[in-house]
Amino acid sequence: MKKIGLLPKLVIAIIVGILLGNLEIKPVIKLLATFNSLFGNFLGFAIPLIIIGFVASGIGDLGKGAGKLLTITAGLAYGSTIFAGLAAYFTSSLVLPLFLDVGSLSQQFAGTKDSVIQAFFKIEMPPIMGVMTALLIAFTLGLGITMIKGDTLKNAITDFQAIVEKLITRIIIPLLPLHILGIFASMTYEGQVVTIISVFARVFIMIISLHFIVIGLQYLIAGIIAGVNPFKLIKNMIPAYFTAIGTQSSAATIPVTVQQTKLNGVDDGITEFVIPLCATIHLSGSTITLVSCAMAVMLLNGMSISIAVIFPFIMMLGVTMVAAPGVPGGAIMAALGLLETMLGFSPPFISLMMALYLAQDSFGTACNVTGDGAIAIIVNKISGKQLDNSLNSGNIYG
Repeated sequence: MKKIGLLPKLVIAIIVGILLGNLEIKPVIKLLATFNSLFGNFLGFAIPLIIIGFVASGIGDLGKGAGKLLTITAGLAYGSTIFAGLAAYFTSSLVLPLFLDVGSLSQQFAGTKDSVIQAFFKIEMPPIMGVMTALLIAFTLGLGITMIKGDTLKNAITDFQAIVEKLITRIIIPLLPLHILGIFASMTYEGQVVTIISVFARVFIMIISLHFIVIGLQYLIAGIIAGVNPFKLIKNMIPAYFTAIGTQSSAATIPVTVQQTKLNGVDDGITEFVIPLCATIHLSGSTITLVSCAMAVMLLNGMSISIAVIFPFIMMLGVTMVAAPGVPGGAIMAALGLLETMLGFSPPFISLMMALYLAQDSFGTACNVTGDGAIAIIVNKISGKQLDNSLNSGNIYG
């Protein structure tokens, strides 16, 4: 029997949570609240470990490359990620206030949550260090790995990253549906679910639309630079897009992305260098989703939003999510520390953010992967190579 994917599990969890909340069986709601308290505390404990595991290893891997080509590719990938984040900020600033009731969720939380739903018991799980300390350690270790000749530290960090990936894939991700179930049961019991479901649907449509717009702009730029019809380039990348939707992993989609990028006429050597690298550092789709969802939660909570608040968050996302796309749901896991420290998210809103993000994680990954092909085309041109027209016929006008 085919294994049920994460998205169907989340949908089932939301439906069951709403049903349980409507039944108003308080002991069951409190039991779920107890699990959520334990899970949330464990997540807080794990965040510094996730940051060190992903960021240190990712930065260390970037130090081994082809010099100038590595710098160009990394710069293009980071620039694309920042542009996508800014596009999400300006779009969300204009669109979200049109259909969100600003401050509505904070009023409901203030009026009911703390006084109605309490866990049976709590177990404190303090993290071994703060988020900023973890980031500084990760930067220090990652940069140090690129500067020393020995591989002992690099191998140790790689093994630690493997442990963190297992922590996410074997414990956190499998338990997330139950966590989301508990969240929606509590919100339904407290009369908040209508607001959240409305947010889910509308924000989802806006995010997917933004993904398509950014992909179109990426290939328009690549097509102009290479002198090739961008629509033909996008058409060739469609198999990679749909593969990413199924795998929810940029890394797992690499074989298909490489194949379709070569079909666009990009040099084999350029393709085989750029695509695996961009699978770990190019995060345009994930950034669109994280910024849009974060702003939706902030507006609902009545929190202050400005470019001065969001832009540093976007800049840091491009760094902390390095290597996270290899793990389904990895981007949101790597971003949890930033949501807490830079945007001031409390545990309930971090949980809501996770639900919003994971509901469309596969589409963000598909946007990341498709954009990797555009970066490969630009790097191919910068390297002095021409697209192989025997594979991709037609110039920008034809």
